[in-house]
Amino acid sequence: MSLEPAPADRPAVRGAPLLQVRGVKTFYGNIIALKGVDIDVHEGEIVTLIGANGAGKSTLMMTIFGNPRAREGRIVFDGHDITRLPTHDIAQLRIAQAPEGRRIFARMTVLENLQMGAVVADPAYFAQDLDRVFALFPRLKERLRQRGGTLSGGEQQMLAIARALVGRPRLLLLDEPSLGLAPLMVRQIFDAIRTLNRREKLTVFLVEQNAFHALKLAHRGYVMVNGVITLSGTGRQLLERQEVKAAYLEGGRQQVEP
Repeated sequence: MSLEPAPADRPAVRGAPLLQVRGVKTFYGNIIALKGVDIDVHEGEIVTLIGANGAGKSTLMMTIFGNPRAREGRIVFDGHDITRLPTHDIAQLRIAQAPEGRRIFARMTVLENLQMGAVVADPAYFAQDLDRVFALFPRLKERLRQRGGTLSGGEQQMLAIARALVGRPRLLLLDEPSLGLAPLMVRQIFDAIRTLNRREKLTVFLVEQNAFHALKLAHRGYVMVNGVITLSGTGRQLLERQEVKAAYLEGGRQQVEP
């Protein structure tokens, strides 16, 4: 079910979406994880995808980035069909991902991790990009020579996002950035995402279990149940839906059905 946003709630978007997912089906062996997913992300938006564990949210994020590949359907970024592209070619198009579980290089220093993230960007801007991410996450500057594996969970999440940002992405994919973090750190991470979008007009596609924070942050949102998109609308509309409240905001078990 799609909820058409009221004009006052609708983000100012025009033309074709920056990211368009159409009819995507993804399998793990013979098991289907995504069952014909359609999603749009327009330039300058924050779009969030919420759902329960195992719904297929992270699978969609990884499929957009080329691993695993969609078996059916199309993924289009800025007019380019990226469905069959290898991951390194997708990164060259200025799509960056901060994956679930952070996946930083534990034995590398903070600086070395950031250098790895910058390999797809113009090296002439690296010093400027360091200043940019340190303004968002001052603690990383204090930890610059420290190995990534010795950072706290929140610091590692900051590093994962900063590593994606130094690639100068047009689209930032964030997979469960608040997972396992203390409330104060969650607030800092979401504030950073909001700042990036407002100041730099960075387009963000966010997969998140913390439905309340994600929908408050997002211009638009989607709900996924068992590999299927069941609801869409503005963040405000989804927050007000009783079935969303019951399933994701009040500790309920109810699924959001089509």
